Amino acid sequence: MITKHVILLSSMVILGACQSGTKIVYPVAEKDGAVDTYFGTEVPDLYRWLENDTSQATADWVAAENAVTNAYLSQIPYRDKVKQRLTDLTNYERIGSPYKKNGKYYFFKNTGLQNQSVFYVKDSLDGEPSVLLDPNALSDDGTVALTGVSFSHDGKYLAYTISRSGSDWREIYVIDLATRKLLDDHILWAKFSSADWKGNGFFYSAYDAPSTGKEFSNVNEGHKIYYHKLGDPQTKDVLTYQNPAEPKRFYSSYVSEDERIQFIVESGAGSGNNLFFKDLTKANAPIVALTEDMEYTYEPIEVISNKIYLLTNYQAPKYRVMVADVASPELNEWKELIPENESVLSGAQVIGGRLILTYDKDASSHPFVYTLEGEQLHEIVLPTLGSVSFSGDKDDKETFYSFTSFTYPATIFKYNLDTNESELYLAPKVAFQPEDYTTEQVFFTSKDGTKIPMFLTYKKGLQKNGANPVFMYGYGGFNISYNPSFSTNRLVFLENGGIYAQVTLRGGGEYGEEWHQAGTKLHKQNVFDDFISAAEYLISEKYTNKNKLAINGGSNGGLLIGAVVNQRPDLFKVAVPQVGVMDMLRYHTFTIGWNWASDYGTSADSEEMFKYLYAYSPLHNIKNDGTPYPAILVTTADHDDRVVPAHSFKYVATLQASSTGNAPKLIRIETKAGHGSGKPISKVIEEATDIYSFIFYNLGMHVAE
Repeated sequence: MITKHVILLSSMVILGACQSGTKIVYPVAEKDGAVDTYFGTEVPDLYRWLENDTSQATADWVAAENAVTNAYLSQIPYRDKVKQRLTDLTNYERIGSPYKKNGKYYFFKNTGLQNQSVFYVKDSLDGEPSVLLDPNALSDDGTVALTGVSFSHDGKYLAYTISRSGSDWREIYVIDLATRKLLDDHILWAKFSSADWKGNGFFYSAYDAPSTGKEFSNVNEGHKIYYHKLGDPQTKDVLTYQNPAEPKRFYSSYVSEDERIQFIVESGAGSGNNLFFKDLTKANAPIVALTEDMEYTYEPIEVISNKIYLLTNYQAPKYRVMVADVASPELNEWKELIPENESVLSGAQVIGGRLILTYDKDASSHPFVYTLEGEQLHEIVLPTLGSVSFSGDKDDKETFYSFTSFTYPATIFKYNLDTNESELYLAPKVAFQPEDYTTEQVFFTSKDGTKIPMFLTYKKGLQKNGANPVFMYGYGGFNISYNPSFSTNRLVFLENGGIYAQVTLRGGGEYGEEWHQAGTKLHKQNVFDDFISAAEYLISEKYTNKNKLAINGGSNGGLLIGAVVNQRPDLFKVAVPQVGVMDMLRYHTFTIGWNWASDYGTSADSEEMFKYLYAYSPLHNIKNDGTPYPAILVTTADHDDRVVPAHSFKYVATLQASSTGNAPKLIRIETKAGHGSGKPISKVIEEATDIYSFIFYNLGMHVAE
């Protein structure tokens, strides 16, 4: 079949190892005549038709590209071996931190290879657990994911949210906890929302139903907060808040545990959010704006008596804790409780009448316990450099925390707030030897002289001989911190002599708001320079060489990989950009892309901003002069409604039509999957198999028996 836009090749490819120089024959995508004009500059968009994700032409192109990619990957001799090892490593019991609600304990558990983790309940810590909700029963292929749970304050009901095929769209259901029966309540078209209980119902955030066929690509506008009363159909839900003046912003509801106060968070413009307040004890009480700048983060921690505890970076780039009185909650009345210090305050909770604050020092967690009056009591000492998360209730002395690091799978500790003692509660058993590996943190100098940290994990005894394969990962954006974490997928690379390098790039949140801003808008090049400098450091320090260096990043990190490959194609051997933002001139025209303007700016902002974006946009800067590019495997998914797959489609079509040498330029397009969240284990293993097989093959690595 020949369509208007793509010629499908019957046997698809002329295959051979990329090392042999055999050229892959790609599907031929027709170019169209779309041209956009920005401040007098005409910019062709040769594959605009690929933005239509529901057209037959796009479907044919996807099928053709997947056939080429599958044929290439299938001839890698140890692909099955890689898959088996990934499966063995993934097949271990994983249990989340238990948390107590209304006298019972709840937790998530995965026996190993279950596509989705199961939600359990038990009457006591030593009691026998029973299944409360098994999302694996919601679909035949594991593509329906449980994305959130919320208990009514009286303990009678559980609302839960699900996602289908990885989409950001959410559906809400309700279970009667006494009978464990599913009620008739069913909410559609919720997004960026939980169920926030008040009385015999809950608040949620949703959009109007999208046009048929445009569910995963159209710009989302008109986020509204509704109240749903149990037993009513969704058509009877009460609209409680909207802001027609700002149709693209997000609005979320948070009700205090005593149901006296509702907070409304407005986000989607600037680097922060606005915070609103409503007294739910008074009929027809107004919604009061507490802030109005959108440039700072304002996050309610807890309401205790008449005090509101808040986490904010207002006039404190590394965050602090402030308190407000319920009677006068406006920002100008807030009082500082715990001031900013040299480390970033990344999390705050009230558990057992104490404040537990987690600080990040050089991208690693350091938790402390404070009184509600702001007095520091002690630090909670963790096993090593890593990341921690706490579970517990404000009135319950019992708390648990989960700790993880690069070779330390998520391990649960029970913590005594009074004695400052941690007791091992649950340690998973993974089929590898963590004591055989080590992690070091190094600091190198970026192009402008800034000191940048990087974590390196590898087998003990590694020789710095300049010949070790490296898997280098980065993100660098949106104030998101990347602390040490555990992934069985990486273990395959480490077991075969590789080094995992995680770079702490500017644009993230690891050192506070100044660090974040240093990697945004007209400073975005700093992020790319940091990553390039990290690669140069690894080479100069004899960890590796340019022919043994593979790089990877997803979403904003996919943009990073696309940009640095264009800027330094000579520096890397393999590149794997996943679900990347590749079209920096049009990203804001899809779904929630406009929300990223606080980090990126847009091509419509000014001529200066347009030129800056145009100069690094991965799609628009692919060389076409014979410059050899690394082997590239792009990954995306058909239900990604956050970074729409058109970014990757247009990028790969351009890459394959350009003269960039004979190394493979492939795309792997997953079906019934989205941006990444909620992906079933089976699909996770299949994708990791293809990524690591591609990397091993193109780095010339051997896979151990």
